[in-house]
Amino acid sequence: MDYRRAKLSGASYFFTLVTEQRRPLLIKNIDRLRLAFRRVRNKYPFRIDAIVILPEHLHTIWTLPDGDSDYAHRWMQIKRNFSSGLDFMPSTPSQLAKREKGIWQRRFWEHYIRDEQDWQQHLNYIHFNPVKHGHVDRVSDWPYSSFHRLVKQGWYSNDWGTAVSADVMNLELE
Repeated sequence: MDYRRAKLSGASYFFTLVTEQRRPLLIKNIDRLRLAFRRVRNKYPFRIDAIVILPEHLHTIWTLPDGDSDYAHRWMQIKRNFSSGLDFMPSTPSQLAKREKGIWQRRFWEHYIRDEQDWQQHLNYIHFNPVKHGHVDRVSDWPYSSFHRLVKQGWYSNDWGTAVSADVMNLELE
C-alpha cells in the first residue's frame, strides 16, 4: 500500500506509535525502549523535541537533519531494536509472513508540523497526554516525558497541565 506521507527534509514531525492490541509494554520495558532510541539516533541522527511514553503508546516530535526526510526507516529500526529479544510470537499468518512479533501496530501516525502554532499545540498535546488518559492528575507527576526537561529550560512552569487547568482542556488534534 502506498501511503501519502509528508516527506520534507529537515522538517519537524509529530508521531504516534501504538503497541499491538494496546498491550502495556512500553513502561515496563522503558530501558529497552530508551536503548532502541539511542542506538537509532547514533546511526541516523534526529532531534527529539518532545516525547511522552505511556504504557501502550507514545507521542513525539522529531526534527530531522537538513537533507534527510527518512523518518520511516528510523521508526522501523526503533521498533526492530525494541522488539529484538522480547519473547513474543506472531498472532496472525500475516505477522508470521512478514516476520513480525506482534509487538507494534504496523503503521504509525505522522503529521508534518506546519508552523509555530501547530508545533506548540502538538507540544502541549504530548505533555498533557498522561493526564488525558488518567495516569496522573498533574503533568509534572508523569516521569516518562520531556516535560521535565522543558520546565528546566523555562518553556513550561512546573504546575502547568493539571486535570482542571482551563488552558489545556481543549487540547484536541485533527
